[in-house]
Amino acid sequence: MERVNILLVDDQPAKLLSYETVLKDLGENLIKASSASEAFAQLLKHDVAVLLIDVVMPELDGFELAKMIRSHPRFERTAIIFVSAFALTDFDRLKGYEHGAVDYIPVPVVPDILRAKVRVFAELYRKTKQLEDLNAELEQRVEARTSELAEANADLERRVEERTRERETALAQVHEMQKIESLGQLTGGVAHDFNNLLTAIIGNLELLSSRIPSGPDTGRLLDGAIRAAERGASLTKRMLAFARRQELNPETVDVVELIEGMAEMLDRSLGPTISIATEFQPDLVPVRTDRSQLELALLNLALNSRDAMPQGGRVGVSVVREKVEFSTQYLGAGDYICIKVHDTGVGMDEATVRRATEPFFTTKGVGRGTGLGLSIVQGLAQQSGGGLRISSQLNAGTTVELWLPVADAAAAGQSGTRSPSPPREERRMHVLLVDDDALVSASTEAMLRDLGHEVVVASSGALALDVVRASNTLDIVVSDYLMPGMNGAELADHIRKVRPALPILIVTGYSDTLSSDKRALTVLAKPYRRQDLASAIAKLVPQKIAANVVPLGTARRS
Repeated sequence: MERVNILLVDDQPAKLLSYETVLKDLGENLIKASSASEAFAQLLKHDVAVLLIDVVMPELDGFELAKMIRSHPRFERTAIIFVSAFALTDFDRLKGYEHGAVDYIPVPVVPDILRAKVRVFAELYRKTKQLEDLNAELEQRVEARTSELAEANADLERRVEERTRERETALAQVHEMQKIESLGQLTGGVAHDFNNLLTAIIGNLELLSSRIPSGPDTGRLLDGAIRAAERGASLTKRMLAFARRQELNPETVDVVELIEGMAEMLDRSLGPTISIATEFQPDLVPVRTDRSQLELALLNLALNSRDAMPQGGRVGVSVVREKVEFSTQYLGAGDYICIKVHDTGVGMDEATVRRATEPFFTTKGVGRGTGLGLSIVQGLAQQSGGGLRISSQLNAGTTVELWLPVADAAAAGQSGTRSPSPPREERRMHVLLVDDDALVSASTEAMLRDLGHEVVVASSGALALDVVRASNTLDIVVSDYLMPGMNGAELADHIRKVRPALPILIVTGYSDTLSSDKRALTVLAKPYRRQDLASAIAKLVPQKIAANVVPLGTARRS
């Protein structure tokens, strides 16, 4: 584990020595400074995770030092803890928090308390840095893979140019299909790897948030880390949606209700300089699509409009019902709901419009866009049986039309008819966890134990089968899908031959292969949180047991 730097600032050498003695068991790098100027020199020289500052010092008191530190952009998020034997009034504490402190400790210091508080903020700094490194690695890997693919595409283009003119158009079309498919496979593979990493990160952060001592900013910082991990999960969903490896959950969706429910989010996302207006045709029928993916698609379109209007402007969203009599290059014949998003932005020329839905193509600056937004919207439209059309002119704005087929009457009639599930009583279960990834396995095991269950871990399908054959106390099996030697579906087949009634939950971060599997499997998508795992298990395993019935495992153990 990489050690972090903790800076101790006090004008009294004896106190510095005492702090060093208390904190040395943390195993971190302890740096000492006897004045404000020396503290600044150490800050500029090292990446500091936590500062322990005495309030009363001759050259510059701790409050002023903290204020100067916080004014530097590099140290805006550095954790500052004040220590004082004199400034102990509520006014002093309030002043400390106003100057950026995360905690205020009175002297005499209780060594265990000081050590515990510093450990929390040092570990939070370490986890946050790890998450930032993972995000940077994701961007580097995508950039490297995209560069490799670009070289392969360039070679294909040279080969196509050698063909005869009569076959040139047909070969170009084939080339584009191969490019999109190859890029889809590449993107889906990268997203799968990071779904595994994010499962471990989110799970560990969530468990950490329930176990560390509470502090003024601890919850906020942990929530920030979890939200950052969830943003990474959102990005992998976008990548899988582009690669068409994100399995859609089609349902009957009232488009008008959905857009009205997004109004507040759209207002916040667009900012104060952009107004938004909606216009809906009366008595619109619902569509059949994935609700969450449609929300993501509309948000992507709104954000594209915002970026096209840096000086502000207007976004219009209209919804109408249209009947297409004859098939076109965008749509087949049928009855559709058309969602139009129009802006008054800078617009695009014809060449840019033609490339707008290409994956990773963007006209935005570095770091301002992934180039996946319109690809995702187009993928959703096509997977839902609809289409996407873009029209734009330079300095005249852009209109994007998302066409979705209307839901049939039977599906529309079933909308909203589900009754809520009755409350369930939790009970302790024996769970067999199967996963070849040690990080994911450790995180999921910790979640299961935190839920009160007993867990047996197997790193392969073969080892899992040995456990099933040897134990009659198992209540459920939780298994990864993609594993070497035997995947989760194959493991389920073998288990059902031995224990036909044993519930099996499959977890996966890559649903493309699983979606083609015809077995009746219950699936939980990665990354998942503790409550997601608990809910999935609760749906599979009966939670209520009559008072006069003894569970099979309990009877055999007794």
